[in-house]
Amino acid sequence: MSSPVPIQRLQAPLRRSLARAAALSTRSYATIPSAPSSQPTSQESSPAASASAPATKPRPTYFKNTTLASLDDFIANQSSAAPLAHSEVYTLRTAEVGPAGKKRTITRLPEWLKTPIPSAGANPEFAKIKADLRGLNLHTVCEEARCPNIGECWGGSNKAAATATIMLMGDTCTRGCRFCSVKTSRKPPPLDPHEPENTAEALARWGLGYVVLTSVDRDDLADGGARHFAETIRRIKQKKPTLLVEALTGDFAGDLDMVKIVAESGLDVYAHNVETVENLTPYVRDRRATFRQSLKVLEHVKKVRGKEGIITKTSIMLGLGETEEELWEALRELRKVDVDVVTFGQYMRPTKRHLAVEKYITPDEFELWRQRALDMGFLYCASGPLVRSSYKAGEAFIENVLRKRSGEKAVSQALGQAVAAEEATSAKSP
Repeated sequence: MSSPVPIQRLQAPLRRSLARAAALSTRSYATIPSAPSSQPTSQESSPAASASAPATKPRPTYFKNTTLASLDDFIANQSSAAPLAHSEVYTLRTAEVGPAGKKRTITRLPEWLKTPIPSAGANPEFAKIKADLRGLNLHTVCEEARCPNIGECWGGSNKAAATATIMLMGDTCTRGCRFCSVKTSRKPPPLDPHEPENTAEALARWGLGYVVLTSVDRDDLADGGARHFAETIRRIKQKKPTLLVEALTGDFAGDLDMVKIVAESGLDVYAHNVETVENLTPYVRDRRATFRQSLKVLEHVKKVRGKEGIITKTSIMLGLGETEEELWEALRELRKVDVDVVTFGQYMRPTKRHLAVEKYITPDEFELWRQRALDMGFLYCASGPLVRSSYKAGEAFIENVLRKRSGEKAVSQALGQAVAAEEATSAKSP
């Protein structure tokens, strides 16, 4: 049986608790203004008393810098400042932050990277897609990766033109790339067997024209999740054959048999991102991902489906410290394996734990690389500060190309059948 606690040991904590309670009972909070009194107090009525009363000491605060920027400075198209001159549009601005004696200079976010904050209340289509996702327990890379284009892609006035990027196999990745804000774990939760059906049902309900399916890397699974990915695509095509499906996959640890399973599932566009130039890959991506391994994935897709049978796509982030020659070499390697579409976007640091931005690329530079990519023979190139791998404008172009190819194929088949019928008829005639 334990001995009772001596009363002397309880006295000190008890006194502290009583003193704290007395202080809190008389404390005034900034968020709860004291009610104004209509009757003058004895101090107000006595000049002598008011003169002898000590001045109230201001409450201490943790906010050292009281000079704050307006909220408008952080929201696009809301700044009250006068428009900048053409020569000043792309000038980067700096600011001094930190306490006195320890100030440091930071580069402020350029104007061309500020976007409006999406609102479910102001946009019914945005609200509906978000509600459907929560109701079916689906995840999107738009939310997990904090994409700046979520309002544009989800909230289009034309529902058929809206796009969404569904993230399959959960929201936890087995890899830890230094640019990505998705959660990581060596042993993520098991796959949801109902996810393929739920995803297909959600997409059929929305009535979208183009959808992107992506996933976290699942190195803990024997097939890397390839069969789960392929089953989801097949279910979608069964429910809505006219819906165009793009699959943005991982490298399946270099297992090309798993790449083949996804490529033959009925998808229209196979995307796999190299993310950056070859020299920076070991520092930017997880060590299990390599530039050459990604090239083999893209090359094998073309071998499986044929050069004209499927569109392959990849994406490169700019602003990580890549050089011009390194970028040229990356594009040349991509063309060697017949990649059709490439996108360029500005790398944005998700948190302070991730890689820092080495450079903010201007819109003019993005346009320059877009033109260079087209001159090298790429079918399409989306290039801009806010462009991401799954970008609405790029998807619209790819959709038109796919439907055009589908129409040409149908016409070709019809002509072939007509020619065959005519030859058969002429052969029977004497």
